[in-house]
Amino acid sequence: MQHRLKQQLGFLLEIDRLKEVMRQSYICRGLRKENSSEHSWHLAVMAIVLAEHAGEPVDIMRVVKMALVHDLVEIDAGDTFCYDDAGNADKADREAVAAERIFGLLPDDQGREFRSLWEEFEARATSEARFAAALDRLMPLMHNYYSRGKTWQEHGVPAAKVLDRNRHIEDGSPQLWALAKSLIEDAIEKGWLKK
Repeated sequence: MQHRLKQQLGFLLEIDRLKEVMRQSYICRGLRKENSSEHSWHLAVMAIVLAEHAGEPVDIMRVVKMALVHDLVEIDAGDTFCYDDAGNADKADREAVAAERIFGLLPDDQGREFRSLWEEFEARATSEARFAAALDRLMPLMHNYYSRGKTWQEHGVPAAKVLDRNRHIEDGSPQLWALAKSLIEDAIEKGWLKK
């Protein structure tokens, strides 16, 4: 087997481990928690479906690529619950080390491309990254809303923290931020999220 193909297959086998990384978010019906690969797949589909709501023109294929690679670092770094202040303190360092190893499994050109996509997503400096990041925040918010605030309640997350954590949705899509705020307000009204 040629070296390049061997590297690619090794990477593909390694990323199968993303299916083992469990998130704090429950699926919308609240039956179980989702894993990170399910999240990435759902985010990629969400990007295609909601592309027209991006706040700025975007290359939707680039957004989809970011959605598919943005959490691969969790294979090594684990999923850090977004409301866990202590866990988020060293998240960037853990994920940078993970990115080096995981994207380093690929042939150099592909490894650089994937690393670049991941870094672009993290920096949120392009319209594509802002839109991808907005969707990445909107999806767990929707999961919380449609599971009647299950994760928020389990962790005692207050409304102010939810608003603060999700505020950057507006950077990628003012329209989706309006939707997010309405879901948060309705969750407060229904008692699923504490004011």
